[in-house]
Amino acid sequence: MRTSELTGAALDWAVAQCEGTLHDDGTVPDYYRPSIDWEQGGPIIECEGISLDYDGIGLWIATIITNGSVFTKVDKTPLIAAMRCYVASKLGDDIEVPDDLFQ
Repeated sequence: MRTSELTGAALDWAVAQCEGTLHDDGTVPDYYRPSIDWEQGGPIIECEGISLDYDGIGLWIATIITNGSVFTKVDKTPLIAAMRCYVASKLGDDIEVPDDLFQ
């Protein structure tokens, strides 16, 4: 799946994979929602140096530069844009996501 299309449980799962917070069975802890919870997503944004800009017409643009590569993702919410950007910088633009996260 394209990281630019990740939302909800699939996005939180991908962030948890990057952070190493998945359970041994590959599931996300019930409390883990960095794509909607600033207390969880905010520290990732700060630690990774993700910049957020508002385009003035309804979209947030998240950018991270890591190892000489620039990753940019957009969304209507800053946390989703930032978490997509973070996942892309760690796992790439296309990732495998468990099918049960789309049900």
